[in-house]
Amino acid sequence: MALPKGKISKARKHSRQANWKISAPSIVKCPRCQKMKLSHRVCKHCGYYDGRDVLGISEENSKKKDA
Repeated sequence: MALPKGKISKARKHSRQANWKISAPSIVKCPRCQKMKLSHRVCKHCGYYDGRDVLGISEENSKKKDA
């Protein structure tokens, strides 16, 4: 089994571990209400995902407007 020849200092180890990037989440327009949402997620504004009403938010909004 291979072993390291010498000790790696904390500074060298930490500088190597510090070099990574996080990517920004991909944000797209909702095809139904045209508001910005995370891709592959249910729209928080209208409650639709993939053409189906998942959360029933639009029905609740229409009931509030009728009352």
